[in-house]
Amino acid sequence: MNQTDVTLDPLFFQLVVSLQGGAMHQMGKIASPLTGKVERDLDMAKSSIDLLGMLKNKTEGNLTDEEKKLLDHILYELRMNYVDELKKGDAEPSEKEAEDSASSSDQPAPQEASPQADDPNQGKSD
Repeated sequence: MNQTDVTLDPLFFQLVVSLQGGAMHQMGKIASPLTGKVERDLDMAKSSIDLLGMLKNKTEGNLTDEEKKLLDHILYELRMNYVDELKKGDAEPSEKEAEDSASSSDQPAPQEASPQADDPNQGKSD
């Protein structure tokens, strides 16, 4: 076995792991590194997974054994997590919906205007 069969190209590794992280974030599995919030966008997650699948198909026969194992493992993991998230559906409210409902419950309900019939000055002119 020569050395190229056991090595992992650092740029290939970075690309694959970057797309994996994006998909995990888009599935709501990890918090955003920028906002710290957990958000779900399953359409974008599917797009990221499809991108990795396309990369696998286009690089078939050109990867080392380690690169192929990495890509296969990551695709399997992402696809299983994606199916899990699809099964959850919209049962869990998104972070934004949870914040919106929390902020609306913190504010008092608007007071209804009192009927003008109770106004003692109604109908009086100066």
